[in-house]
Amino acid sequence: MAAQERDRPWLMRTYAGHSTASDSNALYRRNLAKGQTGLSVAFDLPTQTGYDSDHVLARGEVGRVGVPVGHLGDMRTLFDGIPLERTNTSMTINATAMWLLALYQVVAEEQGADIAGLTGTTQNDIVKEYLSRGTHVFPPGPSVRLITDMIAYTVANIPKWNPINICSYHLQEAGATPVQEIAYSMCTAIAVLDAVRDSGQVPAERMGEVVARISFFVNAGVRFVEEMCKMRAFNRLWEKITRERYGIEDAKQRRFRYGVQVNSLGLTEAQPENNVQRIVLEMLAVTLSKDARARAVQLPAWNEALGLPRPWDQQWSLRIQQVLAYESDLLEYGDLFNGSHVVEAKTEELLAGAEAEIAKVLGMGGVIPAVESGYLKSNLVASHAARRARIEAGEDRIVGVNCFDTTEDSPLTADLDTAIMVVDPASERSVLANLEAWRGSRDEAAVQTALARLKEVAGTEENLMEATLDCARAGATTGEWSFALREVFGEYRAPTGVGGAPVAVAAEPGGELAAVREAVAATAAELGTGKLRLLVGKPGLDGHSNGAEQIAVRARDAGFEVVYQGIRLTPEQIVSAAVAEDVHCVGLSILSGAHPELVPDVIQRLNRAGVEDVPVIVGGIIPAADAEALKGAGVAAVFTPKDFGITTIIGRIVDEIRLANRLQPWAATTAATS
Repeated sequence: MAAQERDRPWLMRTYAGHSTASDSNALYRRNLAKGQTGLSVAFDLPTQTGYDSDHVLARGEVGRVGVPVGHLGDMRTLFDGIPLERTNTSMTINATAMWLLALYQVVAEEQGADIAGLTGTTQNDIVKEYLSRGTHVFPPGPSVRLITDMIAYTVANIPKWNPINICSYHLQEAGATPVQEIAYSMCTAIAVLDAVRDSGQVPAERMGEVVARISFFVNAGVRFVEEMCKMRAFNRLWEKITRERYGIEDAKQRRFRYGVQVNSLGLTEAQPENNVQRIVLEMLAVTLSKDARARAVQLPAWNEALGLPRPWDQQWSLRIQQVLAYESDLLEYGDLFNGSHVVEAKTEELLAGAEAEIAKVLGMGGVIPAVESGYLKSNLVASHAARRARIEAGEDRIVGVNCFDTTEDSPLTADLDTAIMVVDPASERSVLANLEAWRGSRDEAAVQTALARLKEVAGTEENLMEATLDCARAGATTGEWSFALREVFGEYRAPTGVGGAPVAVAAEPGGELAAVREAVAATAAELGTGKLRLLVGKPGLDGHSNGAEQIAVRARDAGFEVVYQGIRLTPEQIVSAAVAEDVHCVGLSILSGAHPELVPDVIQRLNRAGVEDVPVIVGGIIPAADAEALKGAGVAAVFTPKDFGITTIIGRIVDEIRLANRLQPWAATTAATS
C-alpha cells in the first residue's frame, strides 16, 4: 500500500508540577525545550481541594503532588516567560477549576494575549472525583452549576478552550472495567450537556459549539487490543449520543476528542524496569488506530510506583512518544484495523455492554442520583476487589509480582534514595512565607468586596465566572474563593462504597482467608471482645482511596468490624475516632508523600490520649528510607505497592494486634495446639 501524507503527531505532554511555582516554571521551560508540545499542570492537593497552604489540612501536602497556586502572583510566576497565547495548557483541576481558569485568564491578559485565542483544557469533571480521586468540595448540584457556568462562559469568550475534560482515567484506576469506563463517563457527559442545555445560558442553535468543546481524558491499560477497541467504541457511542440526543448535524462538532494518560494502576514497585514496556504497550493502544487516535498523550514514568519522578524520568517518557511519532512510519498510513473481524467483534461487545449500563444509570435519574445513592461507587469498589482477587489467585499474571519474580539487581534502583525525586521540606516554608507576604501587600477592602459579591452571585442564577475573575484580580486566595462558596453551597462527603461491595474472595476451607478469619475470631475471643475493630484512616488531603477501600472490604470479609469514615481527615479526627470506637488497630493510607508529617502526628496524639496498645500500620507509596523512619517513630508495619496480597496484609494486622496485646503470634499458637 502506498504511504499517505504523514499525519501531524498528537500533543505530547508530561504531567508535571512540584514544590513551588518558581520550581515548576523552570521545569516547564526545560520540558518545552526538549520538544514537549503542550503543558500538563499538576496542582498540589490544597490547591485542588480549595485550601490555602497554611490551612491545618494542608500540612505536609504543600507542593507534594503538584504545584501550589494560592493567588494571582503564583500563577504569574508559574507561567513567567511562557507565552500563553501560543501554549496549549492542560490543567488537572476539578472542584476549583473555575478559580484556576480565572487566574490563568488574568495572567494571559497581563501578557497582552487575546483570550479568544487561548487553547487548553480544564479537567473540571467533578463526578469522577466523587467516585475515585476525592478532590471534590461542593455537593453535586452546585458542582454541576459551576461546570455549566464555565462552559457557557468559555463558549462565548474563550471559544478554543476545552472547559471540561470528562475523565474516565481515574475510573479505571478505581477498578472500572472497560464497559464501566465507557458507560459512566458518557453518563457524565449527558448530565453536563443536559445541564448546559437546560440552563438557558447557551442558545439552542449554539449547542453544537458546546459539544465541540467537550473533550475526554481516558486511561489505556496494558491489554492494548481491548483498550484500542474501547476507544473505537467510545468514538461510535459519542457519535450516536451527540446526533440522536442533541441533534448535532455538523460532523466536525460531533468528533470524539480525547487525550490519554496511560495506566498508572498497573505500574509495579517490584522490578520497576518492567514498567517501561507496559507504558509502550499502553501508548500503542491509543495511537495505532488512526480512527481512534488520541489528540494528546502523556505517559507516566517508570518509577511512579516508587515515588515522584525526576526530570530525567519524565524525559524518558517523552522520548518514548517521540520515537514512535518521528522515527516509525505509523503516521504515514490510514487506520490499520479497518476490516478486522476481531477488532469489530470486540468493539461491538463493549458497545453493547456500555449502552446497557448507560440505560440502567439513566433509569435511576442520571449520573448524579447514581453517585448520591452509592451505586456507582459500590460497583467500582467491587470491580477493583475482583481484579485484586484475580491477581492474588494468579489468574491475572503480573510479571515480577505474582510470576517470574526472580530477578537480578537493577542498576536503576541500586540507590533508592536517588531513584526518585524528593520535595525539599523547605519549599513548604517558602510557600507559606509567600502567601503571608501576598496577603500583606494587597488591597484588603477590594478583596472583601469581591468575595462578598461572589457569595451574592452564588445565591442567584447569575453566571459565577465574572465574579470569580473579580476575586482573582483583587488578589483573593484559593482558600478564600473556595470558602466563600462553601458558605453558600456547603461541603460534600461522598459515599465510600465499602458497605455495598460484595465479597470478592470466598473463605474456602483450607484457604488463606479462612485461616485469617479463624485468627480474627480467636484473637477477639482472647481479648474478650465481640469483634476486632480496625480503623482505616486517610489523613490529610490525599483522596486516592482505592487501596484503603480494598483493605476495608477484605478486613470486613475476614471478620473485622471496620471503621472507615472516608477521606480528608485531620490527625486529631482520626485519633478521636480511634478512641471513641475503641479500635484494636489504626491503619493509615497516604499516597501523596505527606506521610513523614502526618503519621508521626497521629502516633503522638494517640500517645497523648493514653492509647498505647493499639498498633499503627501505614500503606502508600513510601520509599524504603521513609519506611524505616516511620518504624522508628512507632509504626508497627509499612505496606507499599509490592505487597499485593491483601489477605496476607490482613493476617499481618492480626499478628500486630496480638503482639501489641502480648499474645502469642497466631502461627505459634496454632502450631502448639495442632
